[in-house]
Amino acid sequence: MMRGLGELESTIMERMWARRQPASVRDVLEELQQERTIAYTTVMTVMDKLHTKGLLKREPVRRAYIYEPVASKEAYTADLMRAALAGSGNQAATLVHFLERLTPEEATALEAALQVFPPKGGQT
Repeated sequence: MMRGLGELESTIMERMWARRQPASVRDVLEELQQERTIAYTTVMTVMDKLHTKGLLKREPVRRAYIYEPVASKEAYTADLMRAALAGSGNQAATLVHFLERLTPEEATALEAALQVFPPKGGQT
């Protein structure tokens, strides 16, 4: 479950990111009903909350809304990481602890990311 989101909110956002195209409440409902019993009004309420939280944008189409994510999953995750870092008492120590816990795969991904986007003020 993503931090800051409830279980159903996380599930719906995962579905929306995976779709890569706008979806109605009915579209998401039909996907969710393949795995669980859930009411249309429940999905509609959660998607409305996600819109209120700024995670989904929507456009009216006839008598319903079509929703799509405001940002990619990666951008949302980056925002969560930045918020966690900003909330730490000592950002340098937090980063050191984070780096100590990286798996070899995560360290490789970090190195690749730094090649694409070197730190500001760093040498190229």
